[in-house]
Amino acid sequence: MTHPNRVEVFTGTLLATSLVTSLCLADTPFPSTYQPPSHTPTLITNATILTGTGQKLEAANLYFVDGKIVAVGAEQPNLSEETRIIDANGGWVTPGIIDVHSHLGVYPSPGVDAHSDGNEATAPVTAEVWAEHSVWPQDPGFGRALAGGITTMQILPGSANLFGGRGVTLKNVASITYQGMKFPDAPYGLKMACGENPKRVYGRKGSGPSTRMGNIAGYRAAWIKATDYRDEHANYAALSDVEKKEVSKPKRDLELETLAGVLDGEIIIHMHCYRADEMMTILDLAKEFNYRVGTFHHGVEAYKISAELAENGVCGALWADWWGFKMEAYDGIQENIALVDRPEGSCSVVHSDSDEGIQRLNQEAAKAMSRGNKAGMDIPPERAIKWITSNAAKSLGINDQTGSLTVGYMADVVIWSANPFSVYTKANQVFIDGVERYNRNDPTKQPVSDFELGQLLEVSQ
Repeated sequence: MTHPNRVEVFTGTLLATSLVTSLCLADTPFPSTYQPPSHTPTLITNATILTGTGQKLEAANLYFVDGKIVAVGAEQPNLSEETRIIDANGGWVTPGIIDVHSHLGVYPSPGVDAHSDGNEATAPVTAEVWAEHSVWPQDPGFGRALAGGITTMQILPGSANLFGGRGVTLKNVASITYQGMKFPDAPYGLKMACGENPKRVYGRKGSGPSTRMGNIAGYRAAWIKATDYRDEHANYAALSDVEKKEVSKPKRDLELETLAGVLDGEIIIHMHCYRADEMMTILDLAKEFNYRVGTFHHGVEAYKISAELAENGVCGALWADWWGFKMEAYDGIQENIALVDRPEGSCSVVHSDSDEGIQRLNQEAAKAMSRGNKAGMDIPPERAIKWITSNAAKSLGINDQTGSLTVGYMADVVIWSANPFSVYTKANQVFIDGVERYNRNDPTKQPVSDFELGQLLEVSQ
């Protein structure tokens, strides 16, 4: 399987293709079991549609069949006899909202110590852990996010470590298992963190880096080990069957396997980083070891290096207005997202990193759009919607399947009561793969976590 973010890495005369990552990706021991249910062909009419590709369509239609977008535009498509017709009555329609930075399920509600499974803060490098193994599918936060139009999200480990482990992309569907939520064939992400968090955690422990220079040395040491591991396995795989009998098979190492997956371009780096100078250092680090940073998360100083981010094809997953809660967040400005969005080839993303913010990610994008417009950048809704749809899908390596209302793409769709950039607007209906998963006016289509069922019954009595 080749992903859009893949890069080819040369090691001497040997082309290191996915020889190592085939161990951990193609035959993953924890495969997705998600299967989109069947649904009635659905036509949404009389809507203002933001396609996620930069278009705004007035009085338009959207038709989806068998989980896929079939037609979008003003013309009436040919309908099957059983088509369900929904009159949006002037409401707005967008692609499903995507949050690239969430901790739902690994820091679920209620937020008690027994549920705190997001940070494996036992060593600076824990690339061997996978966030999905901490995801609790009964987290009530999933249903609340669905009511805010969230159809897809990336669940990440926390930021205590230099390498925090793999993230997982989930569809926001009710399931008994996390495998039943996993977005099929979505590439894995690797959470990394720079700056204050890892140096504070391990400086206090006395067991790891306590300075920023210690952080960088830790990354470099890990990448050196991963390069040797990748080359050892690639060289072994290139041997003939006769030659393999004469040498020992290299041992498998879960930590280095994940890092080798990054070097082979199969795993996407998602890096918690705040300061512009540190982000530039990380870009140099990526060049040293020939891997690519996919997205800088938080990046309150990203506006200072917007051109460099665009030049390197790096997304900025940013907050609309979080700032000042620690020293590296001190220089944040509310125009950050809009400024990062300006250069050609840019990729601004609005993320939540919050079980509450994820419920109103459209409003977070609205704040960023408003600040950009006040600064004279003239950002229309059809551009701003990309920050929480198609750009977010690009960050996760799934923009060839979802993130826009494009013919052939997944029918991940939200019908809003009005302009989604208004604080008064609600998500009326949410579809995932064409299946109506949420309806604000129908309690039977408002998922409730098993964890809450008994509590809600007790309260009602």
